[in-house]
Amino acid sequence: MNSNLIRRTALIAAAGAASLVLAACGSSNGGSAGHDGHTSTSPTASSSAAASQGQHNAADVAFAQGMIPHHRQAVEMADLAPTRAESAEVKKLADEIKKAQDPEIKTLSGWLASWGEQVPAEGAMDHSMHGASGGMMTAEEMDKLKNSSGKAFDTAFMEMMIKHHEGAVVMAQTEKTDGAFAGAKTMADAIITSQSAEITRMNSLLGKN
Repeated sequence: MNSNLIRRTALIAAAGAASLVLAACGSSNGGSAGHDGHTSTSPTASSSAAASQGQHNAADVAFAQGMIPHHRQAVEMADLAPTRAESAEVKKLADEIKKAQDPEIKTLSGWLASWGEQVPAEGAMDHSMHGASGGMMTAEEMDKLKNSSGKAFDTAFMEMMIKHHEGAVVMAQTEKTDGAFAGAKTMADAIITSQSAEITRMNSLLGKN
């Protein structure tokens, strides 16, 4: 009986010591997580998020820096629809595009800031820097869209947005292949799924399916 009691007491003491060591480790991790700028979540949650996301590489930076101006232009195009589009479907689609891509711009910008990388500046440079690459519209194409209305706008908007989406899908596929950052790869997967579906939808509205 006595030996069992002694053994049990020793086990309880060992467990208590282990808990204290774990608690101390948690405190030190919490301090370093705070220095990394994860101020909006608890230290434990921040450490877990950082561990699950993993490290980023050059492909992740290129994806974020390329997708931000790409998304901004899509939102700019979508902003034209409420006052120029005739089709209720086109207006609905434009609203969905804006609601999906605005938050992604903020997320991508946050990643770049946390990595110490430059966030692309807003403005006309978004167009001239990228030209028609990645499905980006040229300044002339944007002017044409801005100056159209009714059915002409609907057709131009969908034809341009299909090209725009196709560029985004290619960029996202590159991120999935070459990227390392889990969050960026997850976003790339979501972009491929949602924008491919929107391409199919727009082709159908244009009578191309």
